[in-house]
Amino acid sequence: MKHKGIIFALTSMLTFALLSCATPGSMQVESRWLDATATEQLVAMENGLLSSETLVVGYLARIERLDKNGPMLNSVLSLNPNALAEAKALDGMRAKGELKGPLHGVVVLLKDNIESKELPTTAGSLALLNNHTYRDSPLVSQLRNAGAVILGKTNLSEWANFRSEKSSSGWSAVGGLTRNPHMLNRTACGSSSGSGVAIAAGLASLAVGTETNGSIICPSSMNGIVGFKPTVGLVSRSHIVPISPTQDTAGPMVRSVEDAALMVSVMAGVDPADPVTTYANRPDSNTLAQSAISLAGLRVGVVRWRQGDDADIIQLFDKTVTALSAAGATVVEISEHTQPDDFWKQSYFVLLAEFKTALNQYLLQSPASLPVSNLSELIGFNNASVREMVLFDQSIFVLSDNTQGMNDDNYAEALNTVRAATRENGIDALLTRNNVDVLIAPSNNPAFLIDAVYGDNAPNGYVGIGYMAAIAGYPHLTLPMGAVRDLPVGLSIIGAQWDDARVLAVGKSVQAILPSRIIPVFYTTRFDAPSLNKAAEPYK
Repeated sequence: MKHKGIIFALTSMLTFALLSCATPGSMQVESRWLDATATEQLVAMENGLLSSETLVVGYLARIERLDKNGPMLNSVLSLNPNALAEAKALDGMRAKGELKGPLHGVVVLLKDNIESKELPTTAGSLALLNNHTYRDSPLVSQLRNAGAVILGKTNLSEWANFRSEKSSSGWSAVGGLTRNPHMLNRTACGSSSGSGVAIAAGLASLAVGTETNGSIICPSSMNGIVGFKPTVGLVSRSHIVPISPTQDTAGPMVRSVEDAALMVSVMAGVDPADPVTTYANRPDSNTLAQSAISLAGLRVGVVRWRQGDDADIIQLFDKTVTALSAAGATVVEISEHTQPDDFWKQSYFVLLAEFKTALNQYLLQSPASLPVSNLSELIGFNNASVREMVLFDQSIFVLSDNTQGMNDDNYAEALNTVRAATRENGIDALLTRNNVDVLIAPSNNPAFLIDAVYGDNAPNGYVGIGYMAAIAGYPHLTLPMGAVRDLPVGLSIIGAQWDDARVLAVGKSVQAILPSRIIPVFYTTRFDAPSLNKAAEPYK
């Protein structure tokens, strides 16, 4: 298939062209600034130690070196041809004492299901290869208005991992396979694979991911970064390729909780075209970047029934709980919880029904000239494409198309069942019954092997209660908790609906007492790790 090669060739040519346009002396940038948090970069720019142009040039060079060559992480799908010019203009404004907003000059990558005016929005699908809408989604407009430079788009699990029950996370027909920078044979998870890898490898200041169920949290946890899934409705979903009107949201994927809070405070906003954003109880955006909450006196619910049975993860989680207690938090052990017997069946049906309705609406409303206008036509398009079908099928598409969408007679009852199980009888009940402020759990197991035979194949399954936050539409933060067998593991902090500010503020304090995030070293396999590199050789 020619498309992937053409896109990558154009990306490399564009990188060279942008670098060639850089002013003399701007080509050198210290790695510490590329790896710094966005908050640290902003302070450096304010103090004249760094420029936006230098950041863009540095990130472009690193993308060329690590993403398109070297370990070939394959996380960046396309680049904004105007990025360098925009950075220079922002530097000029700063020199005159003019700032657009709190993100003035930092560099952002967008998951490629989010529309931006310069680039097509493909969702990783060849059917959307020319989905050039020439419009910004509201969240992108808000990032630009705050002074951010949109550097480009990241690869993702095709159709946000809602195409096949045998999919391989991080693969799309347009972008190919994104690899975990800690171990290249391990999954980057999904569906925001490229955004997670790009931030872990230091290819941008900030990135945006989207989540329906785990698509921000899993790649953040498995790549060793901070990810925040806000309350559904805090951030507009307009002009984002959809799955679920009740669960979809965009959110920050970054290197610190402070960055996540700052970024989501910019992205948050009311959008009349997205009714869930008009909810009366939504928090003021200005409260989202508030100071950390002291752990002294905080009541934390420790979710034990979903911690899994991996002894190394449990030991790491126990160590974290001990550190919270030592910092003054009151920890409350939560060992059991029940949910309806048909919960998983009903929750799957909700997504199948919502996807058909939402996707058909998106395809019909796109101003681009597309080869498909509904899910049924998309299934036919894929069946005619060797590249689309080379790795896995489209079983989820077929199941979704066989529903009546959100008009299905069983949809409303199924939605009520799963919402009650995750809201009033789920997270709300866990918080209230145990009189705790937030819930914590391991975010997930370490990254599993990429498997092109069976698809995503997690031998120890999935842990944590991220699914509850996703289905309820409640805020969920993951931050690096440490490493298990040389791979990152995240800690989840979950709160009630619209309690985003509290979750973020708690997260800032928790991050201060946890180990620093693990810097990727691009091992090919774990046998490259110093602890094991001799184990692969015969005993002498």
